[in-house]
Amino acid sequence: MRAVGQPGGRNGVAVLGRIPFEVTAETLPSEEADQHARFVAVRAAGMEIAGIYLPNGNSGGEDGYAYKLRWMERLGDWVQARLDGFAPVAVLGDFNVCPTDADLSPGALPPTDALVRPETRARYRALLHVGMTDALSALHPADAPFTYWDYGPAFESNRGLRIDHILLSPELAERLTECGVDVAARAEEQPSDHAPVWCDLR
Repeated sequence: MRAVGQPGGRNGVAVLGRIPFEVTAETLPSEEADQHARFVAVRAAGMEIAGIYLPNGNSGGEDGYAYKLRWMERLGDWVQARLDGFAPVAVLGDFNVCPTDADLSPGALPPTDALVRPETRARYRALLHVGMTDALSALHPADAPFTYWDYGPAFESNRGLRIDHILLSPELAERLTECGVDVAARAEEQPSDHAPVWCDLR
């Protein structure tokens, strides 16, 4: 297991593997002053896998939102570098992005929310345009399940968001056989407000 945490903060990412892996990065490049624990990348089984916790963008006003957009651009650069080298790569985690209006319950968020603003969605689409595949959407194009429900009655009424994603490079997308959301985990007595997203590559 490898965990990257932020002392005194709530950010963190981790990798737990049943097979050996090599940690290749614990931060995104290009913004050295960024001390947030939001990224870890490992190499295993011939692929590079990044776990992310993308900034929400709703705190800190426009500066906070600008940080979110910069972070997404840096992630895009990291992905592009690997695609340029024809390296199998996957990016998984909390993207804090609802890619389309179908990825949230009607009225769940205002149009000014950072998770649905046009600039946010454009940067997410940019990852797809360079060759990454949204695994859950690819296998559930008409009914991709939500991955997040706020505490309270939101889960019982299925008033949720799809903000946790698995993006796969072309080599890995060709191996994709199954992808889903472990909704049962969200129904436990003291759950996270997110449900795990998983995929199977053959």
